[in-house]
Amino acid sequence: MSNITTVNGERLWQTLQIMSVFGAIAKDGVCRLALSEEDRLARDCLKNWALGAGCRVRVDRMGNMFLRREGTRPELPAVVTGSHMDSQPNGGRFDGVYGVLAGLEALRTLNDAHIQTERAIEVINWTNEEGARFAPAMIASGVFAGVFDLQFGHSRRDQNGVTLLEALRQIGYEGEHPVGGFPIHAAFELHIEQGPILEAENRQIGIVTAAQGQRWFEAEIVGFSAHAGTTPMDKRRDALLGFARMVEEVNRIGRTFMPDGRATVGMAQITPNSRNVVPGRVFFSIEFRHPDETVLEQMECRLREAINIVNNGELEAVVKRIFDYPPVKFDQSCIASIRDAVKALGYSHRDMVSGAGHDACYLNEAAPTAMIFIPCVDGISHNEAENIHPHWATAGANVLINALLDKAGRVNAA
Repeated sequence: MSNITTVNGERLWQTLQIMSVFGAIAKDGVCRLALSEEDRLARDCLKNWALGAGCRVRVDRMGNMFLRREGTRPELPAVVTGSHMDSQPNGGRFDGVYGVLAGLEALRTLNDAHIQTERAIEVINWTNEEGARFAPAMIASGVFAGVFDLQFGHSRRDQNGVTLLEALRQIGYEGEHPVGGFPIHAAFELHIEQGPILEAENRQIGIVTAAQGQRWFEAEIVGFSAHAGTTPMDKRRDALLGFARMVEEVNRIGRTFMPDGRATVGMAQITPNSRNVVPGRVFFSIEFRHPDETVLEQMECRLREAINIVNNGELEAVVKRIFDYPPVKFDQSCIASIRDAVKALGYSHRDMVSGAGHDACYLNEAAPTAMIFIPCVDGISHNEAENIHPHWATAGANVLINALLDKAGRVNAA
């Protein structure tokens, strides 16, 4: 790769700090839930920045924002990049938004250098990637890719009963453009790793070749609620005891399929949830992740064996799979563009499998796609303590802009 281009890292860092004001909370965190007032303010800021950079801004019916820097051949499918700007309730300043603002910085840098591209480059801000307000996560990129239909996306409700469509209208971001349905030449998503590997190995860049598959389950264990003081230990039907055994078994399944296996019980509801009543019911979630579909199947089989053991004469236990997200293999040509950029820039790197879901995973269904990771401090994410260093941010953006140029086609440089 020749004609290496580098971004204005100081401007990128300043842009990140400005954006972190919208939804700022204690401990340098961010609460910017999808389609909230804080999200509206962030979107408005992004739109103004894009217009100032000479971009055309359009919004589709799921609220996805497209910031387009035109190419010399606008009839050709564009090259895209981007991520999301919504956060977890107690999230960090860089998850998602870094990928959007690094894309914006790439467009600004091209303007500064008077570099034209044959294909247009578009930066996308995807709606509701986190799923913290509307479930499931990555809903808008899923509608774009045809995984979900528009009615399903619009009908998702938050805990207050507000639909996603109502929220879009409340903040003025129900766009008029259709969701998807047009070709994309290549797509890249730049993101913080959200894990400890790159920092621990002192690597600057992760070249993401695949993403783990996920299977989500809902389980219920039913016993019998009884008085905690008068019910003898050998007469109890304690649902929480069965739950505790299941938590141990889920953990054992995850450890059995290390290093890539992940197994988590993340949510539980105990009934009646009183300090002097033997629990009669526990409803809980189970999540498995692995980059190999056959291994996910083995993990599910072990789960069902475990639930059958708990389902005995004293307790009734059931488990239902509610979500199956297959492993993703990213596009080899896009990976090659990233790899060439990393090598030309001289950055230390390693290939990686993403343990988290990202919009790129759904976009990969509709277009050739790949991802770039940078380190985050101590691997912390979805937490106010999430942090990155400015030189990490600059390195990732440098890789991104050169991968974009490789796919978009550099026409000239003054």
